[in-house]
Amino acid sequence: MQPLQDCRSLAVTCLSLAFALSLAACQDPAKDQARATSAAPVASASAPAAAGTLYTITPQTSKLEWTGSKVTGTHAGSFAAFSGTISVVGGSVEKSRVTVDIDTTSLTSSPDKLVTHLKSPDFFGVEQFPRATFASTSLKAAGDKASSYQVTGNLSFHGVSRSISFPANITIAGDVVNADASFSINRKDFNLNYPGKVDDLIRDDVLITFSLHAAKTG
Repeated sequence: MQPLQDCRSLAVTCLSLAFALSLAACQDPAKDQARATSAAPVASASAPAAAGTLYTITPQTSKLEWTGSKVTGTHAGSFAAFSGTISVVGGSVEKSRVTVDIDTTSLTSSPDKLVTHLKSPDFFGVEQFPRATFASTSLKAAGDKASSYQVTGNLSFHGVSRSISFPANITIAGDVVNADASFSINRKDFNLNYPGKVDDLIRDDVLITFSLHAAKTG
């Protein structure tokens, strides 16, 4: 009887492990993250913005990453080519302005077959929409930390412009400005509507993570 009991015990252990692994694969990476709010784009102010000290984002020390998920697992990637500036007015984050320009054709992920599909009209449609931009319209102190801010700005992506608002950590330290954030957006707000397979549906929320480092210009 002992060998039979051992076999049963092993089978139960294997099934439990397989079940645990399947649950891990199905977890939503955006579930416990802040969710960006989305609304109609904010009209640009008619008066010119106050002149500030310009900081240029350095892609070599920055990153702009995304994580999407479906019923059976996740896919992560990034945009390798992007640029932008942070204009700091009077040394104040709240008076400052952030702009980012993204080359969507620089999308990276793996395997190569996935990258090809993501660049197709099913998803990012990079041939038709090779550029995405973000321009802040408001930076407001939020949270307990001195570096915590609520960032609001117009995101133009996949032929759609929306005002999004999300939490970020922003610090000004001498000749460098650092901005870090992790939040989710609803891909359908930007007409990324590909559903995936019937038994492997793609989730609506996509996790966006960025770490931007900008150096004083001049």
